[in-house]
Amino acid sequence: MSTEPRINDRIRVPEVRLVGPSGEQVGIVPLAKALELAQEYDLDLVEVAATARPPVCKLMDYGKFKYESAMKAREARKNQAHTVIKEMKLRPKIDPHDYDTKKGHVVRFLKQGDKVKITIMFRGREQSRPELGFRLLQRLADDVQDLGFVESSPKQDGRNMIMVLGPHKKKTEAMAEARALADARKAERQGRTADADADAAPAADDAVAEDLVTDDAVTEAQDAPAEVEAVEADAAVEQPAASQGA
Repeated sequence: MSTEPRINDRIRVPEVRLVGPSGEQVGIVPLAKALELAQEYDLDLVEVAATARPPVCKLMDYGKFKYESAMKAREARKNQAHTVIKEMKLRPKIDPHDYDTKKGHVVRFLKQGDKVKITIMFRGREQSRPELGFRLLQRLADDVQDLGFVESSPKQDGRNMIMVLGPHKKKTEAMAEARALADARKAERQGRTADADADAAPAADDAVAEDLVTDDAVTEAQDAPAEVEAVEADAAVEQPAASQGA
C-alpha cells in the first residue's frame, strides 16, 4: 500500500476542508472549487489528513515539499547517534609499550562517545592467576577515568575476563565536537591559503616589473649597434663631400 498522499485528481471525495498556501483556513469547499484554486495559484492540492471528515487538503508545491522532507530526513539520520561497542583485547603480561598503544585506542574510542569492551585473554598457566587480569583492568579503568567509567565490572568468562567501559560524553556531543573541530580546521586551512595568495601577489608584481626592466634593457642594447652604424654611415658620406670641395 502506497504511503504517498493523494494529490489533485487522485482525490476522490465530494468536498474537502481546505488550507491555503500560507496555512490560512479557507473552510469546507467542493473538490472542484479546491482544484480550481490550485490551478489559479499554480500549486498542487494535497490531501494531508485523509481520515478527517471531510478530508483536510492543503495548497502547496508538492515537488518542493517532497524535496524538503527528504532533506530533513537525511539531516535527521546524519545527526542520529548509534551506540557502538568497540573491543580491545589484552594479555595479562602485556608489554608496557603495547599497553600504552592499547590504552591510546581506548581513549580515542571513549572520546568518540563509544563504549569499549576490554577482554583479558588467559593462556595456559595464566588461567590460575585471574588476579593479574583483574589488576590490569583496574589499572586501565583508573587511567581513563576522566573519559569513561566502568559500566560492567570485571568478570570471568571462560578463559577470558571482560570489563565494559562507558563514555562520560554522549555520542551526539562527541559528533558535534568532531564536526566543530573539522570546520575549524577547514577555516584555518582556507585562511592560510588566502594569506599565501595575498603574499604571492606582490611578489608576482615585482617579477613582472623586473621582466619589463629586463626587456627595456635588451631593447636598448639591440638599438645601440644600429645607432652606431647610422653615425658611421653619415660620416662616410661627409668625407667624400669634403674631398670634392677641396
